[in-house]
Amino acid sequence: MLGSLIAVLRSNDALDKAFLEFNQMLESGHWMYQEVQSILDGSKNPMDSRDAIFLKDQEINNLLRSLRSNLVTHLTMNKNADVAACLVLMSIAKDAERIGDYCKNLFEIAVHDHKREHPTQYANRLDALPSQVEDVFNLVGQAFPESSTKLAKAAIRAADAIRNECDSIENELLAERETMETHDAVACSLKARYYKRLASHLANIATAIFGRIEDLDFRKPPKSDGGASSGEAGTT
Repeated sequence: MLGSLIAVLRSNDALDKAFLEFNQMLESGHWMYQEVQSILDGSKNPMDSRDAIFLKDQEINNLLRSLRSNLVTHLTMNKNADVAACLVLMSIAKDAERIGDYCKNLFEIAVHDHKREHPTQYANRLDALPSQVEDVFNLVGQAFPESSTKLAKAAIRAADAIRNECDSIENELLAERETMETHDAVACSLKARYYKRLASHLANIATAIFGRIEDLDFRKPPKSDGGASSGEAGTT
């Protein structure tokens, strides 16, 4: 959808600026994610990073406002403007903004969960998720400026695998009947939920590169081990 448009952006008008702002939002969200992971893995103290994380989130919000303004300017000044592409960019810019919000949510967990060890049956699986989400960030970050359908589809497949694993963890936590501290159960569940949402928003951005406008936010859910799921799944 956006791939062919990205490839010809050379006019340095308001639409170009909007795309640049979107890339900045995505890069800032990636930085926030990496910073929070450094706290969760114990290599940084949360209070040393708090101000920088919240400042970066404010920058993302400001970029979103400017992006919206540039899209309106482009649509107003160009009678042949690609309205569909502008609507898509407006939509996925909100995905990029939500990435910052979920990074803040992970930071809030990190403040209370700094260096804490979770029960082994969940810790090993949760510990594998950050690098998987990092891979999706990298794929999307490369796919978007290159308008690469191949990389975008790889990002979606990786995001779907994360979503499946997070759903599995949450379902097992809900069925947990063994002795498990409330703090651990809540922290594990929230981590799984936030990693899933990060992956879902990144996958939605990837879908915009080659998909249809009506596909945004409503991708079909991935197949599970038990067979194909019915219905559709949004970004959350």
